[in-house]
Amino acid sequence: MIATSSKAAVTAPTMPDTTRPTSTRGILGAEPKSDSLSLRTAATPDVGRLRAARLSLREQVVDTPNGPQRVTVDDLESPLAWLARRRGRDGRALIAPHQLEAGERLRADFTRAQLMPRTTADWSSPISSKRRAMPVSAGSMTDGTIAARQRVNLAMEAVGPEFSGLLMDLCCFLKGLDDIERTRGWPARSAKVVLQLALDRLARHYGYLAQAHGRHEAPVRTWLAEGATFRVE
Repeated sequence: MIATSSKAAVTAPTMPDTTRPTSTRGILGAEPKSDSLSLRTAATPDVGRLRAARLSLREQVVDTPNGPQRVTVDDLESPLAWLARRRGRDGRALIAPHQLEAGERLRADFTRAQLMPRTTADWSSPISSKRRAMPVSAGSMTDGTIAARQRVNLAMEAVGPEFSGLLMDLCCFLKGLDDIERTRGWPARSAKVVLQLALDRLARHYGYLAQAHGRHEAPVRTWLAEGATFRVE
């Protein structure tokens, strides 16, 4: 007769099955279940939810040295874009499209010219314990940077000293109209009138007009022999 034990049999611990997919909660790069939490594409900037709630992002095509490129911009960053969206009592925008183009062109040249003051340390320059690093010389600038500085100087000379400071503050340094009026001691809502005159002069310098003038279409010019006709088959 074989005696049996009353104690339960001890089973060996089972190893986890590594072939089964584990939970992806909390793992960076895992594909979430909700469509609202889908991963951003490479073209979308990495902006947090709290920060994105205070931004007005949209896609825009800009001209780059490598050709047109689609980028993401913040409309609330530029005071000109805010003025272009605002409507006056007459229902028209506070600034016209040609004025907006002129101001954004000045801002683009200002950015390419690298005229914005540096707010952080320049880690690209050699460290010197005796004296501070010297500013960037003209010999280290690229041709595009020098050309952009020339365009900015020509634009400021065209608008004159009466409007150059206002355009620099608003278009390049992105100061609001309220800040400009408070700094310069102007009456309230007077900067809008002066800005209209400044942008008109800047647009005239760039060759922008509110309305195009001329023929609807130009005649076709060819280099055919006398009496010959051009025919498309």
